[in-house]
Amino acid sequence: MKKRRVCLGLVALFVASSAFSQTMTVMDYLQNIVGEKGLGARVAGSEQEKQTAAYIEQQWLMQGLAPTVSSFTLKDNKHSANVVVDIKGKSDKILIIGGHYDSTAAKEGSLGAADNATSTAILLALSQHLRKQNLSVTVRLIAFGAEESGLLGSKAYVAQLGADEISNLLGMINLDGAVGGDNLYIHSAHSDPYKCPQSTQAYSSDASLRDAMMVQAKKSFTDANPFALHPAYPGYPEGEAGGWSDHAPFACIGLPVVDLEATNFSINGKEGYDGYSQSTHPELWDCFSTEKMGACDRESETKWGGIWHTQYDRLDKLLPLFGQRIETQLEQNLKLLSDFIESYNPPAG
Repeated sequence: MKKRRVCLGLVALFVASSAFSQTMTVMDYLQNIVGEKGLGARVAGSEQEKQTAAYIEQQWLMQGLAPTVSSFTLKDNKHSANVVVDIKGKSDKILIIGGHYDSTAAKEGSLGAADNATSTAILLALSQHLRKQNLSVTVRLIAFGAEESGLLGSKAYVAQLGADEISNLLGMINLDGAVGGDNLYIHSAHSDPYKCPQSTQAYSSDASLRDAMMVQAKKSFTDANPFALHPAYPGYPEGEAGGWSDHAPFACIGLPVVDLEATNFSINGKEGYDGYSQSTHPELWDCFSTEKMGACDRESETKWGGIWHTQYDRLDKLLPLFGQRIETQLEQNLKLLSDFIESYNPPAG
């Protein structure tokens, strides 16, 4: 990957509303990316994806941080990039938190709001908070490009890591579709290994990071903890994620991983209980049966409770459908991550 570190200045990306002295909310960041005057859809390799990487870099620069942009080549000879920034702690040991900023299904009307501009907004709000804290370990935030093209950003990042760098990593927390669905889940890697490259055969299904985050969630949300492990279903043991997002390449190099996701594993979706039906909201179904917890008629159903990669994945659809849920879930993810990192003590050894 080619790396650069530059100050872009005030790229004409509505930055007049985000002066350095102004505190941005997580909802502000989300509106800047996918609001009415935002960047919109961000297909891998597109100009909009490039502009979003520049926006992320610029926001971190304006927070007084020093981001690095690492570009990589896509199959069609276009380019994408990962935007990386470190927030130094007392220890040089590194905990990675990441999420992709690209989107897909623009032709279907998706602007990639839930999947995955919400996670980008959380990363930007998280750094704004953490840079003022006294952290026990260094936190590395990574906005991945081209996830929707096959986890290309996270794969490119992992591929350039040396053995010494890997040994310095404590784990990886991934946000993907962490807002929008009915339930908030904390996943670990699957106990059955993902399909890993031949060069990264050190797979780990270690659930210690997931379990530590669940403990923190119970402390952070004493009245009603919104985070849970998904129930066990065929193919998906309790609290375990498939290799569907940017956590997977990190599990393949032996790191404990977490995947934060908002969906509904209790729905019997198109392929069963796999979490790919995000909500029971009737607008997202041709006909939803509460008795079946799925389609009234599986043969004629076309919507299947989906937000990701659909016409509903845009703020002008999500906000009328779910109202306060979007902002509430943004804040809940942000609080969990902030509380967890501020109290985090790395495992001995």
